[in-house]
Formats: sequence, structure tokens, C-alpha cells
Amino acid sequence: MGENKEYVTQNVEKGSINISEDVIAIIAAAAVSEVNGVDGVPASLGNEFAGLLSKKASTKGIKIQITDNTIIIDAYIIIRYGFVISEVAKEVQNSVATAIESTTGLSVREVNVHVSGVAFDKDK
Repeated sequence: MGENKEYVTQNVEKGSINISEDVIAIIAAAAVSEVNGVDGVPASLGNEFAGLLSKKASTKGIKIQITDNTIIIDAYIIIRYGFVISEVAKEVQNSVATAIESTTGLSVREVNVHVSGVAFDKDK
């Protein structure tokens, strides 16, 4: 990804601040992992993950798109059985948007949650 990395640039009084899409993806992945009911990200890399193959494992399942200094995030997750999908997805949206906005000061336009599967407890 080296040369093709996108950055969000903020012009401030004494220069500019450039934040890499990788940094934003790491923040988003950490926020997703803290949501109760999320089991993880899909193990198999389907077509929706083709663009993520070169990213670090810590950002697997997160896709970032930067447009006009706003951020669109796609989070691919697996829900734990017994949790309400819509509630977990909304919590992922809120958690990711809050984490990115509070950490970077950037505006999150969308957080799209893609539920790719359900994980069952192995004890049953």
C-alpha cells in the first residue's frame, strides 16, 4: 500500500496534520473489538475482502474510504449467537464513529456494518 495510502489532512495554525488511513482503520478495529456481541471478523476472505489482503491483521475486516476530509467505514463482523443483530450493529456504528471522531477530530460520514456470520458457543 506504501505509495497509495490516503491521508486526511487538517490545516492548523502552525502547519498541517496528516492522518493515515491505516491509523483510522486501527482505531476502528479497536472500537469494533470492544463491542459486546461481536465475535470477530470473518475468517474466509471473500470478494468483499479482496482489497484488504495487503493490510495488517489488526485492521482486517475494516475498509476505509476518505472523501472530502470525511470518512466512510465498512466494518465486516461476526455476531455471537444470542445477540440481537440490529442492536450490536448500531453499537458498532456508534462505537466506531465516537472513537474516530474523539481521537482524530475528523468527521465520520458513515459506518456501514456488514454482518458476515454468526458464531455459536462451542460448549453447546
